[in-house]
Amino acid sequence: MRIDVITILPEMFESTMSASMIGIAREKALLELEIHDLREYTHDAHRTTDDYPYGGGPGMVMKPEPIFEAIRAVSGMGEMPPHIVFLSAAGRPYTQATAERLAGLDRFLLVCGRYEGIDERALELADEALSIGDYVLTGGELPAMVVIDSVTRLIPGVLGHQNSTAEESFTSHLLEYPQYTRPAVFEGRAVPEVLLSGNHARIAAWRREQSIRKTARVRPELLDSADLTTEEYEIARQEMQRNGEASD
Repeated sequence: MRIDVITILPEMFESTMSASMIGIAREKALLELEIHDLREYTHDAHRTTDDYPYGGGPGMVMKPEPIFEAIRAVSGMGEMPPHIVFLSAAGRPYTQATAERLAGLDRFLLVCGRYEGIDERALELADEALSIGDYVLTGGELPAMVVIDSVTRLIPGVLGHQNSTAEESFTSHLLEYPQYTRPAVFEGRAVPEVLLSGNHARIAAWRREQSIRKTARVRPELLDSADLTTEEYEIARQEMQRNGEASD
C-alpha cells in the first residue's frame, strides 16, 4: 500500500511515522509512506499557502493554487492515481469501517488542512473529507496520523497474529471484552476464573457477554448495529438499566 500526505508541517511526521507498527510496516515494505511539503508548490518568496478570506472574518484560508498543484504532482508520482482524502472538521465521521475500506485500497492521498479552512474550490478535488471527531484541531496533521495508524495495522502481515484485529472494539459493533495477563492475582484482584479454566467455549461465551455489557455501559448507541440474540438484548437492557440507576 502507498499513502501520500500533503502538509505544511512535514516535520511533524518524522518520528511518529518511523516508530511502532508504522515503522515496521515500512521496513517490511508493506507500506510506502511519502510526506510532501505543500510549500514546495508555492511560487512566491514567502512560500505563502494562506490568505485572508473574501467577505471578511477571522483567521486565514488555505489558497487553492498550491493545493491544486501539489495534488496534481503527487498523483502522478505513483503507478496509479490515489483516492484523495481531505482531513476536515466538516468531514464525515471517521470510523473503523472507514479504516477497513481505506485499507482495501492500493493507494490514497491525505491532504492536511490548516488555519480557518481550505478554499472551497480546492475541496472539489476531494473524493471524500473525513473528521476524526466533533472538535476542532489546529490542523489536519494529527488526524492524518490517526488515519495512517488505524489503516496500517489492518494491512496483512503488519500485526504479529493473523487474528489480532478480528475481535477488536467496533469490528462487530461491540466494544472489546476485558483483557488480563500475569500475575493471576495482583494486589488482591484476581483474574476471572473462567479465563484460567482452559475451556475455550466458556471463555468465548464469557468474552461475548462482557463485550455486550461493556458496550451497554459505555457506548449503548452501538448496540443498534450489533447482531444480538434475544437473550443478548436482554443482557444489554439489564446492564443499561443498572448503569442508569448507578448514575442517579
